[in-house]
Amino acid sequence: MTDPAANRTNPKEAAPALPPLPRLLAGQKALVTGANSGIGKAVALALAEAGADVGVNYVVNPEQAEEVATAARAFGGAARIYQADVSNEAQVAAMFESFVIDFGALDILVANAGLQRDASIARMTLDDWNKVLSVNLTGQFLCARAAIAQFRKQGDSRRVSRARGKIIDMSSVHQMIPWAGHVNYAASKGGVMMMMQSLAQECAPDRIRINSIAPGAIRTPINHDAWATQEAYDKLMALIPYGRIGEPEDIGKVAAWLASDYCDYIVGATLFVDGGMTLYPGFADNG
Repeated sequence: MTDPAANRTNPKEAAPALPPLPRLLAGQKALVTGANSGIGKAVALALAEAGADVGVNYVVNPEQAEEVATAARAFGGAARIYQADVSNEAQVAAMFESFVIDFGALDILVANAGLQRDASIARMTLDDWNKVLSVNLTGQFLCARAAIAQFRKQGDSRRVSRARGKIIDMSSVHQMIPWAGHVNYAASKGGVMMMMQSLAQECAPDRIRINSIAPGAIRTPINHDAWATQEAYDKLMALIPYGRIGEPEDIGKVAAWLASDYCDYIVGATLFVDGGMTLYPGFADNG
């Protein structure tokens, strides 16, 4: 019998880098929200590596966004930064308008922007609830609505992909796994799941592909406390059968693949990228 701990890495040791991506998205124009750090940054860079020109959305820290854009340009394509709060309808509309003026078209949206405001139900304020829902769910709705309108406007004028447009919503394993003390976040991601599926059903006849990625535990600043110490990391590993924390690159590379024509027949699906977290590892020994 194998030792489950034998596959675990030091909390500060990243998984080996993945091999380079082929240019699956050459000629395509992609906008990634919340792309100046964490998963969004990794997605933007993976799309650029796969050949796409990339728009890097941010709310604060423009210098970080410009660093991502500079790194994206190193893959040979164009990249620009766009400031917008995705929960603000006017700012979202202005961002999409600017993106299309700059790049001439839109082929891919990755709606990644999100946040947490964690508290027990006794301590959670209405502002905590509204802020998380407005960014994580309403923000994805506003961006999807703008992207779908642009895809329909372009129609068949774009010949860079089998689909007229692709949307990838960033969800979470917590669209499926309840999370005490994080009811606003879990509710927002459950909403993302049903929004994505409903939009996918509605827009598939227009050859607009809408799917989502549901990350598990990923080494990003938003969940730093879950992996920063050996004790916290070992506790986290009890929830991950594969025995390591995910890296932002794990999500970025999957997003590039899901946006490509290799996935042209994937519509309305959630792809869990979680090391097996949704396999309920607590039941591995019969509960």
